Amino acid sequence: MPYPSPLRAPSGPRRRSLLASAAGAALLTGCTSGPDSGGDGSSSVLSRARARAARDSAGLLARYDAVLAAYPGLAERLRPLRAQVAAHVQAFTDGTAPTPAPAKSSASPSPAPAVPATGKAALAALAGAERTLADQRAKALLDVPGELARLLASVAAAGAAHAYLLTEGAK
Repeated sequence: MPYPSPLRAPSGPRRRSLLASAAGAALLTGCTSGPDSGGDGSSSVLSRARARAARDSAGLLARYDAVLAAYPGLAERLRPLRAQVAAHVQAFTDGTAPTPAPAKSSASPSPAPAVPATGKAALAALAGAERTLADQRAKALLDVPGELARLLASVAAAGAAHAYLLTEGAK
């Protein structure tokens, strides 16, 4: 006896399946057992990749902070995502402060990130930043061995999930 069809067919992938497939892809990508998985990479290459990932996460954290300062009403929604981004900074720095970016022509501190004029636009900008950074990390994990590749894959999957949650929640 066939089962009756659901009253409303879901449009697109469900959140749970999207998050599970992103996390699964990250785990599969990061868990290779090739010659690069033993940590035999150059120490300077690894430290530069870690420092860049920490700076990128710190920059994303600053964007979350700027949006939260401009739109306190979004705090309940953004607080868990911000906490995860802060954990990513700590994971890449092993609890130390991120390495500062190379000095440019002036020694002034970097300005606070610009915040869009509306809360909806701010969420879209955060989603775009998360998506861009997740894509960069997915590409970068191919150039680093072992644990750092797994960490980049995991953080890239989290960033993709954040982008999805920021985008879908705005609808």
